Amino acid sequence: MKTNQRVLIIAEAGVNHNGNIELAKKLIDIGADAGVDFVKFQTWVTEDIVDNNAPKAAYQIENDGAETSQFEMLKQLELSFQDFVELNKYAVTKNVKFLSTPDDTKSLNFLIDELNLPIIKVGSGEVTNIPHLRRIGRKQKDVILSTGMSSIGEVEKAYYTLLEEGAKSVAILHCTSNYPAALNSINLKAMKTLETVFNTTVGYSDHTEGIEISLAAVAMGAKIIEKHYTIDKNMPGPDHKASLDPTELKELVRQIRNIEEAMQGDGTKRAHSSEVETKKIVQRGIYLNKNIYVGEIITDEHLIMKRPVQFLSALEYDTIIGKAVNKSILSGNPLKINDIDFG
Repeated sequence: MKTNQRVLIIAEAGVNHNGNIELAKKLIDIGADAGVDFVKFQTWVTEDIVDNNAPKAAYQIENDGAETSQFEMLKQLELSFQDFVELNKYAVTKNVKFLSTPDDTKSLNFLIDELNLPIIKVGSGEVTNIPHLRRIGRKQKDVILSTGMSSIGEVEKAYYTLLEEGAKSVAILHCTSNYPAALNSINLKAMKTLETVFNTTVGYSDHTEGIEISLAAVAMGAKIIEKHYTIDKNMPGPDHKASLDPTELKELVRQIRNIEEAMQGDGTKRAHSSEVETKKIVQRGIYLNKNIYVGEIITDEHLIMKRPVQFLSALEYDTIIGKAVNKSILSGNPLKINDIDFG
């Protein structure tokens, strides 16, 4: 996947629509207003992805309560394929790209064969789902693979399975699958390890609170940032508390674009063209601190380094110290190169 110099920002609406298509449209509005590249949802058929008796994860119980099973929770959050047809069309009217993660074969076929989405986003829970990964690879699309809960060996198996089955490319997102994820669980350097090992585009799927870890990932070279967001963090549901509100999402986009601009350049350390005039004023030149007379040897006592540089920079101090002057000069005057006898 080629992202050039621009970070791809995926606003993860996920299940924060609470199963309501009108809330889903409001989430698209928020993403478009923030200036993200993609608004992403999750598409599944509950009966195909979770057993009736599957327990909830700890974070789901904490954020959504223990009254319902995982099956019941997901069924309440499930949107229909027709809903996603409508959401895809709605995103076009808002000038933001639509994306959704397929969690089962029916959803995969629908999103790719019917909606013709350009990218397949694979959630962290599917890293070890080899049959599903094979079906994804056969769609011959660009793939973004989240890697929460995974070892480097599991990522390797998933990565090469996708490519061997025909995926055009596979970008890898480092991730910690807790909602919210504690800062001491992030291990952000692992993102760079993934980049080194797989020599591919890497990014970060951020489940921490706030925006600073996403910004740190961009500064470390992430080319894709995925972040959950919501209409209101206080809404019922499993992911709202670990999501950004609309104001925070907009600020995330603004600051990522600022970091991108600051990271432009070839990496050579030199004075920027905008600094040239400031350099003349701020750096120090060589001035006389006492009168000096023709033929006298310049010592440290004769000199003082003052702003601005008029003729000789303080950088030339070692070049002229110990040399004689060829004329008398009064204290307070700047030294010139032709005042020095280098013979």
